[in-house]
Amino acid sequence: MPTWPDGPATLTVGPGAAPLPLEVASSFARRSRGLLGRDGLAGALLLTPAQGVHTLGMRFAIDVAYLDRRLTVLAVRTMPPGRLGRPRLRARHVLEAEAGAFARWGVRPGVRLGVGAAPPAGPG
Repeated sequence: MPTWPDGPATLTVGPGAAPLPLEVASSFARRSRGLLGRDGLAGALLLTPAQGVHTLGMRFAIDVAYLDRRLTVLAVRTMPPGRLGRPRLRARHVLEAEAGAFARWGVRPGVRLGVGAAPPAGPG
């Protein structure tokens, strides 16, 4: 099962797709914090390892994708704030984004996702 450090990365949805911004939460502290306290999200958040999520205390609805160890989407659902999701036994990672994003990106059961390194920072 792949592992990634906390921080920025890129997400691809299918071969040849343009990379999307991704945040990786692999430490206990980052996974626990997740999207709490935020008003939105540019891109997606990957919780790893994870089998389930909740939206208790969240300010906006999210799309949730449960991924197996090969990053294949097992199930997708939209969760409004204040819900407790049931864990998926075969899930090893959970991907979160603002509600409606997965439909735009083509994230659905059976699709294999890719996680890559963050693009280099521009001149600053």
